[in-house]
Amino acid sequence: MSRLIDFTLNDEHLVDIERAINHAAQAEVRQRAIAIRLLHLGHAPEAAAEMLAVAPSTIWNWHRRYRAEGINGLTNRAKSGRPAKADDHYLAEVERALDTDARELGYAFSVWTINKLRKHLEKQTGILLSYTRFRALLSKQEYVYRQPKHDLSDLQDADAKAAAEDFLEWLKKSPSQTMPSSSSLWMKRA
Repeated sequence: MSRLIDFTLNDEHLVDIERAINHAAQAEVRQRAIAIRLLHLGHAPEAAAEMLAVAPSTIWNWHRRYRAEGINGLTNRAKSGRPAKADDHYLAEVERALDTDARELGYAFSVWTINKLRKHLEKQTGILLSYTRFRALLSKQEYVYRQPKHDLSDLQDADAKAAAEDFLEWLKKSPSQTMPSSSSLWMKRA
């Protein structure tokens, strides 16, 4: 069957294929362009398939798509399947929740954990993603978890803190009343 099809490329198509082989961002486009180039060089589709470790029918499909659409035909097609649960509205809610202190939303905690955030988003959107799917979503959106620095300064009384600091400074400056000062920790046994 391959003898009936002319796999040779004209100069313009050959330049496009060479550019795709050397500069395409997607690896699948580079591989498929190599297959088209191998066909141009006179290799049978079965031989090109063996060199690229794919089925011969795959080479035929790539060639058919290239002839119909050019380099754009070598890119991956959209796959069918169930649409993602995490739509744009869900992602907007994730961003809003992470930009807001949890206490402002009525929670008793101030640091979001993955499970607390998942449950909050379920209340807001009605969508509960699995733990791993949610972590993958956060990673894809380039959110990173970092350890919180525990700081209770917002819970401290500023006047009491200032008084404690003044008292500490006074203690540092005044001589000890309870124990005589010693310049050494070593003593003789009695």
